[in-house]
Formats: sequence, structure tokens, C-alpha cells
Amino acid sequence: MPNKKVLVTGVTGRTGSIVLQKIRQQDNDWEAFGLARSEQKTQEIFGSKEGFYFGDITDKTTLVPALKNCDALIIVTSSVPQRKAPPQEGERPELTYPPDATPEKIDYQGQMNQIDIAKQTGVNHIILMGSMGGTNENHPLNKIGNGNILIWKRKAEQYLIESGIDYTIIRAGGLLNEPGGKRKLLVGKNDTLLDRESPTIPREDVAELIVQALYTPEARNKALDVVSESEEASQGEVTYDFTALFAQTTPGL
Repeated sequence: MPNKKVLVTGVTGRTGSIVLQKIRQQDNDWEAFGLARSEQKTQEIFGSKEGFYFGDITDKTTLVPALKNCDALIIVTSSVPQRKAPPQEGERPELTYPPDATPEKIDYQGQMNQIDIAKQTGVNHIILMGSMGGTNENHPLNKIGNGNILIWKRKAEQYLIESGIDYTIIRAGGLLNEPGGKRKLLVGKNDTLLDRESPTIPREDVAELIVQALYTPEARNKALDVVSESEEASQGEVTYDFTALFAQTTPGL
């Protein structure tokens, strides 16, 4: 029987669902649970509501049962912009955030709530999925709905680092819906990888990196940016040695 419990939040999102499925598919010591808001969406994606808690990261009280007796927490929650209104012909759609799901409420306050309850319940390790671009306040993503999403994500990362809990912060480049396990991964810091021609990575590879952080001591107390080479540029050199990859990374933002 598994003797360690991990909670994955944001499991009805595309990356979060892959993370949870990967952990559950592995023969290991971890028992993985998911946290979601929608029971219906959870049933549609996973075909079951067993092994899930239902709550809201903006309400701390709903997080307590989910995090009780957890050894690790994986945060994959993120605010998602929506179309403001159907665009007129020839116009680009305008995006905004629902008033109750702005980046400040989800990516900052919601993540702080998760970190606070994790600390209260004795979680030993938090793995947080972030986004590259947080060093640039004028990044185009910050302008969507005036949400400043990357700024709020960066503040939450700093809060995690200062919490005293072991952390791994994985900031992904642009996410691709392509198969994982076929590319060489590159890690860096301070958004320097954004200077590459195509700073992207399959979300399956990001999910695998998140899962590997559970098992790899070298991932503890590290924050990193990650992108991938294209399949062509990788030339068959696929990243499998995650211990070596995490060993290249450093603590702090």
C-alpha cells in the first residue's frame, strides 16, 4: 500500500490532469488525490469522482480536508482569460478575467491559501507550476484584462520560497499540445531562455518534470525555467536523466 499522499490541484486543467494521471500510472509509494471545483468536469475527464476532493482555492476551509496527512502538494492552478464578447468581423477577440477569478485572486491569493494550509497541515514539499516571463512587468500576458498575471504568479513564488516549506518552482515556456518524451529539455533562470527562437515545451514534458520533482532530491528548494529543443534539434537526445537536469538548477527566484 502507498505510504505517502500527494495532492494535485488544478486537475481539471490540461496540464494538471496529465500530472495526476502520470503519478497514478506509476508503481510507487505515492497515493495521488486531486482537488477540483467541478464534480461534473472531474467525472467527464477522469470517469470517476473517487480519489478527488472538491473545493475552492479561494476558500481556505475547503482545502483543509484535502491537505490533511499530505506529504506533498502539487499546485497547477491558474486563472484563465475568457472572451469578453464575440468579436465583430475582422476584429481580434478581447480577453478578460471573471471578477471572481482574476490573477490576483487565483494566482496570488489562491496559491497563498494553498501554501498556508499546506504549512498548517504539515506538508513537506510543494511543487508549483509557474510561467516564464515574470521578470518583465510589460510582458504582453500582463496586459490581458489588465490582470498582471505574471506579476501575481511571481509574488506567489516568492511567498512559497519564504514559507519555509521545501519547494520546487517550475516555470514553463509556451505550452505545446504535442507528445512528450521526444525532446531535450533545457533549464535556466531569469527568463534568459525566452531569447530562444521558439521558447516552447510540450505540456506532457512539463507534467513529467513536475512528477519527477516528487522523486528527485536535487529538485528540492530549486526554481527553474524550462523549455525544450525541437524534435529535429534534439536529434534523438531525449532528456531522461532528471537528477542531472535538476542538479543544474539553483535556489531562489
